[in-house]
Amino acid sequence: MKTTSYYPVIMTDDVAGTAAFYEKHFRFEALFTSDWYIHLQSSEDEKVTLAVLDGSHETIPAVGRGKVSGLLLNFEVEDVDAVYEAVRAAGLPILRDIRDEDFGQRHFITADPNGVMIDVITPIPPNADYAALYDASVLPQ
Repeated sequence: MKTTSYYPVIMTDDVAGTAAFYEKHFRFEALFTSDWYIHLQSSEDEKVTLAVLDGSHETIPAVGRGKVSGLLLNFEVEDVDAVYEAVRAAGLPILRDIRDEDFGQRHFITADPNGVMIDVITPIPPNADYAALYDASVLPQ
């Protein structure tokens, strides 16, 4: 199987509101808009996409219908501190305050209106113990 695209789909009961949240706070733009599905693309990188779907839509098998739960979206950014300040200024919830992690991330966690956690990350060099666990090609320089 050759995968040509991959993106998360957030199932919700507020398609328009959820899409508007990602457009306003994370610089996404709608490429397709209907009342039951909106496909979003980052205005900064066309390979970064996200979709929002009405969780009760008939295309979803009955057993899987509902709202999203247990999802964490990771957004790697160039300047996590700037995004943190913008998120705080916008009054979004801060579930994990900004911090450096030994495993190689400076990050914070917020949430969307559905409770989907959003982990905003800038990679930093990990400590020596964690660096040994990485393939050298992915370590930040």
